[in-house]
Amino acid sequence: MQPRYLERCRRFLPTLTLGLAGGGLAYWCQLPLPWLLGAMVATTVAALAGVPLQSPGKGRQGVLVVIGVMLGSAFTADMTGEVAAWGISLVIMLAATAVMMIFSVWFSRRIAGHSWETALYAGVPGGVSAVTGMALSSGADLRVIGITHAVRILVLLVAIPPVLQFIGHIDISNASVAASQWLWMPAFSDIVWLLLAGVIGVWLGKRLHLPSPLLFGPALVSAALHFSGITHAAVPPLVIAFAQAVIGISVGVRFAGAPVSEVGVAMLMAFIQALVLLMLAIFAAWVGHWLTGYSAAAALLAYMPGGAPELSLVALTLGIEPAFVTTHHLLRITLLVLLLPLLLRRLVSNA
Repeated sequence: MQPRYLERCRRFLPTLTLGLAGGGLAYWCQLPLPWLLGAMVATTVAALAGVPLQSPGKGRQGVLVVIGVMLGSAFTADMTGEVAAWGISLVIMLAATAVMMIFSVWFSRRIAGHSWETALYAGVPGGVSAVTGMALSSGADLRVIGITHAVRILVLLVAIPPVLQFIGHIDISNASVAASQWLWMPAFSDIVWLLLAGVIGVWLGKRLHLPSPLLFGPALVSAALHFSGITHAAVPPLVIAFAQAVIGISVGVRFAGAPVSEVGVAMLMAFIQALVLLMLAIFAAWVGHWLTGYSAAAALLAYMPGGAPELSLVALTLGIEPAFVTTHHLLRITLLVLLLPLLLRRLVSNA
């Protein structure tokens, strides 16, 4: 390994330890989504307290590949009819996304007083990595965009357990992995298939210029392998828990270097915006459940305006139709990335 890479790993180790400790404590307390929420809360509190934390960096990229492979394993051959029947739900999701986008941009522009560029990129319901990259070449306020997306994901992830208990009529506590299952490992041939899905998926995702190629490229290749029946390989629970912890850490460290006294207003605006978007997602989930018959819990995770890795990982962890959730987020992010330049050009020209 290169010395610079080893140095980054060494600097990230204390942050990783903090996140794993938070996840372990949450698991010991039998909290829902312990490794994700525990790591996220621990690092968020530390970041806001001024503790120097290190971002996962390329470590998060590797975790995205793992999550993509895991998500692809949810596409099995016996769900052929279900995929064809998702059309109505996808339309509902797109309609809900449009409403969320309109409200977010209006709120950010008129209430928070941000520029059109900042309002647009901060108001995008999801796709934080792609959105931030696109905002670099504009006059948008990157700190406001980062805070808005970070607060939104934080609010949504914290709200998921109680909201799912209410809207989904499911017992999240039963989704926890038993201690005896932590050491389970797949067969060697299954490990090979999973690795191939990751490697080929990264290449394919970049080749096709997919949004979040490290996530959706491996997801597509893994889905093809599992849907065709070539493999039924599953990812070990220990790897899933580690992926959850790293994703939780990546959310928490976004608050590093952001003193509450200086960005309090931006955080308050983002918090209010996130709550309204959550209410819109809940309403859309009920509509989707009523029109399609799909579970309200799956619809909620599919319609939520958060990050695809976080929400898809929640669906996978809780066993709430991860293929359904992933497909919805892939379609939304793809359309948003394609339409953002057009929307920005129209907004600025009409300003």
